[in-house]
Amino acid sequence: MNSTLAVVGDFAGRRALVTGAGSGIGLEITKGLLARGADVIAIDLSTDNVPAEALRLKADISDEAQVKGVLAEAAERGPIDTLFNNAGIGSTKSVIDCDQDEWDRVFGVNVRGTFLMCKHLIPSMLERKYGVIVNTASAAGLIGLPDRAAYCASKGAVIALTKQIAVQWAAHGIRCNSVCPGTVDSPWVGRLLDEAEDPVARREQLVGRQPMGRLGTPTEIAAAALYLASDAAAFVTGTDLIVDGGITAG
Repeated sequence: MNSTLAVVGDFAGRRALVTGAGSGIGLEITKGLLARGADVIAIDLSTDNVPAEALRLKADISDEAQVKGVLAEAAERGPIDTLFNNAGIGSTKSVIDCDQDEWDRVFGVNVRGTFLMCKHLIPSMLERKYGVIVNTASAAGLIGLPDRAAYCASKGAVIALTKQIAVQWAAHGIRCNSVCPGTVDSPWVGRLLDEAEDPVARREQLVGRQPMGRLGTPTEIAAAALYLASDAAAFVTGTDLIVDGGITAG
C-alpha cells in the first residue's frame, strides 16, 4: 500500500468471497463489494436474491467436502484475496433447554464453517503474502444475553479465533478482524418475530435493549465489514469492531 490516503470504497481488482451471501448482512456486503468494483463469489444455501454479477454457489459451509468443492470452483476465477465469513445461525435456548443437536448445529455453522473457510483459503493467501479476512461475530460474543447459550458461546469462539489468526499470520501479510453487530433488522430477527406470541411486544423488547432505541440495519453492518476489508484499515488486525447501538456499553 502506498502512502496516499486509502479510499474505503475502492475494491477494484479484488476478488472476494462472501458466505451467507443470500440475505441480510451477507447480501449487503455482496452488493457493496460489487458496487465498489470487486469480483465476488457468493455462497449460501440459497443464492436466489444475489445479483447475477456475482458467481453464485450453493454450499453448507459446516461440511468440509462442500467447502472444498465450492472453493475449487471459485478458484477457477483466480485466487481469492478477501474472505467474509458471514454465514451464521441463531438459537434461542438457555444452556438447560438447548439440546446437543442444536448446540452442535450452531457451532457447526458459526464456528466450524468459519474455521473451514479459513483453513482452506489461508494457504493460498500465504503464497501471495496478502489476504484479508472479516468474520461476522456478534455483540452476543462479548456479553451474555438471556436464552442465547449456543449463540453467545459460538460467537465468542469466532472472536477468539479471529484474534488467533490475526496474531499467527500478521507478519505474512494477512489481516483478520471481526465485526460485532447488535440486534439487526435481518431475516433471522424477522423469523423470531414471526414465532413470537406477541410480535409487537417482542420487537419492542429487542429495540429497547439497545440504547439508541432502534435495531441496526444490514447495510450499516456491511459498511463496517467493508471498512475492515478495505485498504483504509491496512493497520487494523485482530480487532472486534462493535456496531451495536450501544448495547455493550451498558
